[in-house]
Amino acid sequence: MADTNEIYELSYQLDDLTLTALACGNKAHEPVLCLHGYLDNAASFLPLMQQMMQKSDLLTDRRIIALDWPGHGHSEHRSVGAHYHFFDYVSDLVTLFSLNNWQAIDIVAHSMGAMIASAFAAAFPEKVKSLTLIDSFGFICAPEEQMTDQLRRGLLSRMKSANTTRSFTEETAVKARLHVSDLTVEHAKLIVKRSLIEIEPKSMDTVGVDSASILYRWRSDPRLRSVSPYRLSLKQGQQLFSDIKCPLQLIYGDKGMKMVVTGLKNFSSGVNSLQTTKLSGGHHVHMEKAEELLPILHHFFSEIKTSV
Repeated sequence: MADTNEIYELSYQLDDLTLTALACGNKAHEPVLCLHGYLDNAASFLPLMQQMMQKSDLLTDRRIIALDWPGHGHSEHRSVGAHYHFFDYVSDLVTLFSLNNWQAIDIVAHSMGAMIASAFAAAFPEKVKSLTLIDSFGFICAPEEQMTDQLRRGLLSRMKSANTTRSFTEETAVKARLHVSDLTVEHAKLIVKRSLIEIEPKSMDTVGVDSASILYRWRSDPRLRSVSPYRLSLKQGQQLFSDIKCPLQLIYGDKGMKMVVTGLKNFSSGVNSLQTTKLSGGHHVHMEKAEELLPILHHFFSEIKTSV
């Protein structure tokens, strides 16, 4: 087992931006970088990390690091005037790897994180030993004839001001998250807890709320909800994905995102070698089936280590 049998917080200073992470395992050992999806945070990997510490020898020579993307979880928001374009996250990884002097490491990535990791692995193959994609395959692409409309909608969406002052109870936040996802209550609470910040209640906030209730607001940057002004064409996406050279595996849920099936159809032909595993579960199958995920990861990593 790992020398550090606990989950602890990390932070990284990327120029003018501080990113946070949850980690477990021996700090001197090789990192496995875990990347979460859109409007999730590092807590989406807590079930997997907890299982690793309890039942797996995966941590004997590895350190698991689950990152909070900028504007998510406890990480800082981007500066005024900056935005959250897909390729900006790839740039964040370039800076993070340089800061830590990481060479070729394993990446486990879910949903949006999987798309970002795929682009990073394609552009910087020397930095990625293996890539595990969870309920995501390929990129979100758009027909070239939609480019002008996409640009217009994206730029106009940046001009909308979101209400960041609204407060609510944790229970209300969990219900809101459950309404737009297939998360269980238990897993929604994990993600929501890391997404909230406690506030001092004002008189207008307490109307209809129990006086003993603690009030919160979202930590996440409202700019995350703006529309992307640019999307890759399918041809561009296929070229980018085909440039992934590291061992690649896909783990997805039988009730997960339909885009996984579409992604396999559109992007798998350019992949040299691919291992796929379908588990019973939804989009957050890595949370639902953390115990089943462990031996799959362990076997995949062991195969790579043996072949090197």
